[in-house]
Amino acid sequence: MEATSEEGARLPVDDFRPEEPAVDDLSPPPEVADVFLPATYARGVPYELFARLRREAPVCRVPEPAVGPWKEGPGYWAVFRHADVKHVLRTPGDFSSHLGATQIRDPDIPADLAFVQAMMLNTDPPGHSRLRRIVAAAFTPRAVRALERTIADRAASLFAAGECDFVEVAADLPVWTLAHVMGVPGRDRRLLYDWASRVIGYQDDEYAGLSTADVAKLTPMGRLAVASRPRPSPGANPRSRAALRDMFAYAHALAQAPPDRESVMSAMLRGGLTEAEFENMFFLFAVAGNETLRNGIPGGLLTLLEHPGELARLRRDPSLLGPAVEEMLRFWPPVMDFRRTATRELTLGGRLIRAGEKVVVYHASANRDPSVFPDPDRFDIARTPNDHVSFGFGPHFCLGAHLARVQLRAVFAELLTWDVTLAGEPVRLTSNFQNGLKHLPVRLRRRP
Repeated sequence: MEATSEEGARLPVDDFRPEEPAVDDLSPPPEVADVFLPATYARGVPYELFARLRREAPVCRVPEPAVGPWKEGPGYWAVFRHADVKHVLRTPGDFSSHLGATQIRDPDIPADLAFVQAMMLNTDPPGHSRLRRIVAAAFTPRAVRALERTIADRAASLFAAGECDFVEVAADLPVWTLAHVMGVPGRDRRLLYDWASRVIGYQDDEYAGLSTADVAKLTPMGRLAVASRPRPSPGANPRSRAALRDMFAYAHALAQAPPDRESVMSAMLRGGLTEAEFENMFFLFAVAGNETLRNGIPGGLLTLLEHPGELARLRRDPSLLGPAVEEMLRFWPPVMDFRRTATRELTLGGRLIRAGEKVVVYHASANRDPSVFPDPDRFDIARTPNDHVSFGFGPHFCLGAHLARVQLRAVFAELLTWDVTLAGEPVRLTSNFQNGLKHLPVRLRRRP
């Protein structure tokens, strides 16, 4: 017997986990506080700590101390084992995306929570199904196949001999692809980059106030958006209508412009969305649609450079590119965690969780669980099976996963024709959510 998710994906029977009696002797080590702190991840994902917690306290309380201008939070239950992570993600009746939204940090005021609850990412079935259907046509295998040649050509044009910051170069493809899917004019593509930086990188001083778009080159609606941008406010939650009013001004202007072709915007306009749903759908595409690849592509390259034997193996056998991409996603998950909220009192991993408490699943830990991945800290481009959770699981399995894989394969197929060496120290993003690099200086030379 097999179960299916809301979207029809088959769920193995052995993933179903009956509730266990609650126990009180799973005391986490004092270092558990590091799991929350953004500064931890500026030094690297704490995989050794995750391994210890999987063994000793696979579901445990993590405090949310005040950090800079952010207020102290109530703390949350962290989930580290692969099976428990998948259980939470596929059980929205017990672990809601809607009640408190999906970020660890609570929205600052009730109005901010009510606003982000209209985002597809922050809904539960059956409402989630309605929103997903509106935009799903843009991400079917057929729709993505129509883009593959164009994406491959774009990837082939990205690189030039010499030194560059690969993070900046790699950001071009996901931003370009997203702009194409959304119908955003080429002159305004850089706005998508800036919005994603502000929202995803708000814990990092370099990214929080980033503004790189050349105003003189923007369309009139792009210039209108820049003029609407609020002043940076330290500690302000970027996931609010007020903090993103420039992005929403642009979304409405784009919606009123006559489309030159069918796009996701066209589907949204036909879908009968409320104003909050429309703004949040634009938010989701503009940010999540490019930031994960902007982190995943440089992270994949750095992983290959740190494992030269596997890079040489891939050069010898390019047919391994597909499984290599999956292993890059497992080894360097672009998104490290997502939050849910318990809908009722229940037990998970032997711990009593009360209704309304936060439950945060750690994809980065699940992807190194030795019960699922033999020798999990070994990077193996031919690893199979590879049941990573980097695209999530259950009803919220990433809608753009197929498109993301196409872009990853296109970039790394092109990179195999270049010699790539580090030209400086990588610099990580300060974030307890996105597994990102801010800078990856490399030297490129076309292979003979």
